[in-house]
Amino acid sequence: MFLFYLSNRTTSDNFLFFGCMVLFHKIYSDVDLTEKLDYSSAVALLGYTLILAILRTFNVRAEAARVMVSAPLIAFVTTHILYLNFYKLDYGLNMKVCVSMGVVQLLLWAVWAGLTHHPSRWKLWVVVVGGGLAMLLEIYDFPPYKGFVDAHALWHATTIPLTNLWWSFIKDDAKFRTMNLVKKVR
Repeated sequence: MFLFYLSNRTTSDNFLFFGCMVLFHKIYSDVDLTEKLDYSSAVALLGYTLILAILRTFNVRAEAARVMVSAPLIAFVTTHILYLNFYKLDYGLNMKVCVSMGVVQLLLWAVWAGLTHHPSRWKLWVVVVGGGLAMLLEIYDFPPYKGFVDAHALWHATTIPLTNLWWSFIKDDAKFRTMNLVKKVR
């Protein structure tokens, strides 16, 4: 139930992240505040979802263990956000931090998908492989092709079907876990 709550909480965080991204990319792209919001929300979302990935893939149930996993990651993400906002807005450092957290998540989910017998693991595999390929678009940026589409725009476009499939997996996972809990009670 705790992980389902966290997954639902991530929905509101995704909306916040999306709002900050829209402000930066489409409305106020040359404003320092929106750039900070974009970078900060991206790293906060990645940090939060990394915590979820660790808790779910390792099936961490004890409250004390959840705190021991979450606290250092929350401290790191908070310190990084403070560094970006009040010391130096370093795009290169932020990319390294975000890519590192993204790669760790993809590896965790890939190993878990390979070991589990979850009925919807194929969805997770598609998200992991697609997310890895999409991450390459973010890392190896290329200029607009014939003035229309660049790597960053394609990255944003790939997040639409991947997010839809991810949330489909989350829903299936909640049903699967609930079904297993009900079986144990009987």
